[in-house]
Amino acid sequence: MTEKVLNSRKNGMLFLILFIVLYGATAFLFIHGVISITGTMEWVELGADEVWVTPGQIAGLVIGIVWLCLGWIPFLGLKILKPQEALVLTLFGKYVGTLKDDGFYFVHPFCVGVNPAANTKLNQSGDVNTNIRRVLASGNTGKDDESGKKLSLKIMTLNNARQKVNDCLGNPVEIGIAVTWRVVDTAKAVFEVDNYKEYLSLQCDSALRNIVRIYPYDVAPNVDTTGDGHADEGSLRGSSEVVASRIRDEIQQNVAEAGLEIIEARITHLAYAPEIASVMLQRQQASAVIDARKMIVDGAVGMVEMALDRLNENHVVELDDERKAAMVSNLLVVLCGNHDAQPIVNSGSLY
Repeated sequence: MTEKVLNSRKNGMLFLILFIVLYGATAFLFIHGVISITGTMEWVELGADEVWVTPGQIAGLVIGIVWLCLGWIPFLGLKILKPQEALVLTLFGKYVGTLKDDGFYFVHPFCVGVNPAANTKLNQSGDVNTNIRRVLASGNTGKDDESGKKLSLKIMTLNNARQKVNDCLGNPVEIGIAVTWRVVDTAKAVFEVDNYKEYLSLQCDSALRNIVRIYPYDVAPNVDTTGDGHADEGSLRGSSEVVASRIRDEIQQNVAEAGLEIIEARITHLAYAPEIASVMLQRQQASAVIDARKMIVDGAVGMVEMALDRLNENHVVELDDERKAAMVSNLLVVLCGNHDAQPIVNSGSLY
């Protein structure tokens, strides 16, 4: 389906003035015809021999009656669009074009605006009742007027619901994304898919699951997230920008046929599922403790080496291997302990 933009129909004000003038002229013809026929009937009642009703009077009266009864139909062709709005028009089931620029238009009076997603409410900007994510695929919840058939061309944000997805290691993860999008091809959005808002939401769910399954929550060994055959350090927590970019690209690939453009995708929520959150927290705490202990031991060993070297260089005291081992043990206990050391003063001999 190819979009056809009707920019040459922006002459609504001219037709509005024309229709008003025609209404005034037909009203004058109707009144004049009624007065003429009424006057003729009065002459007949007064006993006039010959009274003529001219064809012009009859024609004026008939035209006035017809126009007063049907003259409202051309007003249906007057359409008003605000900035960043579009109206897809069909005539007896055939697509005739799209009004995309703001202004006052006149089209065929029997053209009908089409927007299958008019009554679909999602948790996104531009929709009503966004406290709970819901899709109203059928039924009419509002006024079925022309304003509800217009498509918004503004940049909108879809805050998709949180999903529970298993990462590449099988750990359940809760993740949510916010997708910024807009309609770029109104004909495809209306006619290529049944409901472009619901279609976008489902494609976001699918793309999110496909990408999250490639990454571990945190950095893990021997995991290839890029597909080049080599292990890397990609993760959901540490590579959020890369993950969001891949999600955006996959969504765009899926919704291009619906005339939608995905501007940006961002991760708004990321956490372990509640059933394993406490266990994973303990694992992270243990890993942090191990890393801290390793750093403390490395620093303590370096300080002991420095102390022994300074003692040897300055010849402060001569220590044999046994006393060096005892000194190293005492220093490591002091430097690596969790509590402050309690010194013991030896007032006797070293031997």
